[in-house]
Amino acid sequence: MSPTRPPVDPPGDDTLDLRVDDLVALLTRGAPPQPPAAPTLDAPSVSDTPAPTPVAPAPGAPSGVLFRGGLPHRELLDGDLLDSVASWSPAVTPAGSFRLVPVRLERDLPLLVRWMNDPAVSAFWELAGPETVTAEHLRAQLEGDGRSVPCLGLLDGTPMSYFEVYRADLDPLARHYPARPHDTGVHLLIGGVTDRGRGIGTTLLRAVADLILDHRPRCTRVLAEPDLRNTPSVSAFLGGGFRYAAEVDLPDKKAALMIRDRALRHVL
Repeated sequence: MSPTRPPVDPPGDDTLDLRVDDLVALLTRGAPPQPPAAPTLDAPSVSDTPAPTPVAPAPGAPSGVLFRGGLPHRELLDGDLLDSVASWSPAVTPAGSFRLVPVRLERDLPLLVRWMNDPAVSAFWELAGPETVTAEHLRAQLEGDGRSVPCLGLLDGTPMSYFEVYRADLDPLARHYPARPHDTGVHLLIGGVTDRGRGIGTTLLRAVADLILDHRPRCTRVLAEPDLRNTPSVSAFLGGGFRYAAEVDLPDKKAALMIRDRALRHVL
């Protein structure tokens, strides 16, 4: 079926409405007839050639990468966007054995709701309120495409922290800094009050950054963007081997862009 054309043409734009077959007829009127083109062998017709799949960039992703369905085409071939966080081995730390365990909503929601309603946490996470608030935040990641994985941090088997490990290069954050493929970001909160203020955050940040670099060989940098007002958090990242890279204006906060480079992991 032919596309519908506008009922009234704008003045002076007559030639824009000329069909291709009309144009060909005008150009060939009075010209000597041309012999038919010789048939070619094994040359596919236009209808035989599959049309390319439309591509679209993921929000905030760096330019120069081919995308299909909102994700880099190479990622569709690679599978898991974060290299199977659930299979990562535990890390040995001065505080004990630490492991990231992906969140299960039915199991972990009550604990996470309690943490999110702690005033010290809600001041920066802004997820205080009924459990539906936290559940919606978690469900968006759990039912998404896998570019962010919410995890409990277990220290010697006890849940005591919450992490989000995410693809910074596929996140809106990438609009605000020169992203590289496979940049990986972390968000963190320490749940128990007794675990705060004694250096455990620094220990865990170093451990999680090392886990990312150990299990994601294509990742060259681990990033974070704590609120500049959250001085203890910024200090914990510095102590955990991250360097301060820039001040970044994000839609919801002014952040410190913190980076831990693979090349410097054994130096800082």
